[in-house]
Amino acid sequence: MENKYIALTFDDGPNTVTTPQVLEMLNKHNVTGSFFLVGDNINEESAKVARECFEYGCEICNHSRTHSAMPQQTSEEIKAEIEYTNDKIKQITGGVAPKFFRPPYIALCDSMYDDIPLTFICGNGAEDWLDEISAEERSKRIIAQAQNGMIILLHDMEGNFRTVQALDTIIPELKRQGYTFVTVSDLFAKCNVTPRKRVIYSNVLTD
Repeated sequence: MENKYIALTFDDGPNTVTTPQVLEMLNKHNVTGSFFLVGDNINEESAKVARECFEYGCEICNHSRTHSAMPQQTSEEIKAEIEYTNDKIKQITGGVAPKFFRPPYIALCDSMYDDIPLTFICGNGAEDWLDEISAEERSKRIIAQAQNGMIILLHDMEGNFRTVQALDTIIPELKRQGYTFVTVSDLFAKCNVTPRKRVIYSNVLTD
């Protein structure tokens, strides 16, 4: 049987409420993930949480500074957003710079590829920023979409406890189906894919 790899990713942290709960769930199931941080959410306390994620073995990635729709921003504003959050992340990781960027709202324009020297990541999600979607429904949606090489897009924004609950179903079920959970960097490596420019990836094998 072929090895199957999949990456859990979490947007909009870090915070001191939900981010630790997500990390606890990853630890419970002995898997890793990748966190896409918003620069303005990084403060002294939340940075400690992000550092715990990094030290556990998770990857830390860039999700802008202000979570603004970048097609409406100037080139200078976009670069400033990326550089600010890159610097914050390097403070968390002891100098390890992020390799990956997820555009806020997945809002994209061609010039962003010129302004942002990172690999662009999207992912398959479950609309888990909507309170009305139950943990059970979130689990069903992710499990139904699972494919080798896929990036799962979830959110660890403050108070998003239904996604924490959903992980308790998603992870064991996809493990049962033969998936190994890896970071985004390891997903590219395990699938023998070199990230390309001017591509936004939801599945490293098909995009």
